[in-house]
Amino acid sequence: MKILALDLGDKWTGTAISDALRMLARPLETVETKDLPTFLTNLLANERISIIVAGHPQTLKGTNSTQTNKIEQQVKELKEQFSNVEWALWDERLTSDQASELMRGKKFTKENKRYEHSVAAALILGSYLDYLRIGIEPEEFDDEDLDLE
Repeated sequence: MKILALDLGDKWTGTAISDALRMLARPLETVETKDLPTFLTNLLANERISIIVAGHPQTLKGTNSTQTNKIEQQVKELKEQFSNVEWALWDERLTSDQASELMRGKKFTKENKRYEHSVAAALILGSYLDYLRIGIEPEEFDDEDLDLE
């Protein structure tokens, strides 16, 4: 089954989806956040999605901000509405900056600026897929996990 990622924002939400093997993440589309429930209803009816990963915006120090609290509340409400799938929060620090960098050189248009949100969602999803394959979160990693002999 596939995994969907959300880069939730106040006005726009970027989405990305994995392939069925959970190897690749690709930007899907950017939707108005107010239309997200309708988008999810339609997508879940047409795609086999088992997990929705929402970007978790913490500060660079790993603490919560006002935006973190807003996103957590939004995910809580979405989780209640779409309880037939598993939900996860995933670190999204710097993904917007990375998405902007990837879009550098592209002509500045409203469409490209909106697409950038989906690129950020794909970066979130790619990181989550890497975690699933490796199974070690960065803060859990230590030298004992390496077999250097």
